[in-house]
Amino acid sequence: MKILVTGGTGYIGSHTVVELQNKGYEVVIVDNLSNSYEYVVDQIEKITSKRPTFYNFDLVDESKTSAFFKENSDLSGIIHFAAYKAVGESMEKPLLYYRNNLQSLINILNGMKENSIENLVFSSSCTVYGQPDELPVKETSPIKEAWSPYGNTKQMSEQIIRFAVEAYHLKSISLRYFNPIGAHSSALIGELPIGIPNNLVPFITETAIGKREKLKVFGSDYNTPDGTAIRDYIHVVDLAQAHVVAVDRMTHKISPKPFEVFNLGTGNGFSVLEVIKSFEKSTGQKLNYEIVDRRPGDIEKVWADTSYANEVLGWKAQRGIDEMMSSAWNWELELRNKQQ
Repeated sequence: MKILVTGGTGYIGSHTVVELQNKGYEVVIVDNLSNSYEYVVDQIEKITSKRPTFYNFDLVDESKTSAFFKENSDLSGIIHFAAYKAVGESMEKPLLYYRNNLQSLINILNGMKENSIENLVFSSSCTVYGQPDELPVKETSPIKEAWSPYGNTKQMSEQIIRFAVEAYHLKSISLRYFNPIGAHSSALIGELPIGIPNNLVPFITETAIGKREKLKVFGSDYNTPDGTAIRDYIHVVDLAQAHVVAVDRMTHKISPKPFEVFNLGTGNGFSVLEVIKSFEKSTGQKLNYEIVDRRPGDIEKVWADTSYANEVLGWKAQRGIDEMMSSAWNWELELRNKQQ
């Protein structure tokens, strides 16, 4: 079966392509390389001994997206990752985020409708919950007012999908995931943001290796045990494998409902300082960091109740925080070796 992975040269996308190909799926990637590199396709081929088909264009372009779907009308399903994803940047450029994240989704749903492609796995986010009243977060927790335009685009995307699924007799699984970190055990693919990283772990590894002078820890006055924000960190390979399980679920027609939602996390919350300590312990590297003011759009604490995904989806995260941090460091070391 042939699966389209949008944003497939990106961080989570590339790891998911590897897991799909390892399961025997044929994969087609669409990516405009706005936050990734084409050589990732070569790396995927090195890991799996199979080369995914690669298209370089922007899914916001309606005519190019329509032409792509006509050429690939035999798709069995789509995993949609392609989106802008930086909370801080979305606060500064909200219209950019609404246009990119929503228009690309609309064009994909149109392509599905017009070419009878029925299965969509959507890359959602725990940001849809805002700052929850109760922790851990369940799939039934209220969707509260978004704290950022990025989070709002994920909320709106889920609503668009829900109504499109109903109107056009499609099927979709929305995977609301928490904070993916780490890298593939081969160290051939990992998180490599263009420019200054927006996420914690690449900033940690780039600081430790000397690319960045100092790590900024945003906020020390949150209502948490050590004052820093708490997140549920999940290994990117665990996350990628969940997407394959979701595709299997739909292509084998196991889903009892046309639209399903699952939280993907470990069920454990770690503070920023705990993540730093884990990095130092698992790698032996001391980190230069400083505490600064809170960052706009960041919520205080969130972690998942994973019982529904464990029981119904049949997936469970396997890797712990120390393994996540050591794999991220191995990836950073491999990047340095390539550049020398």
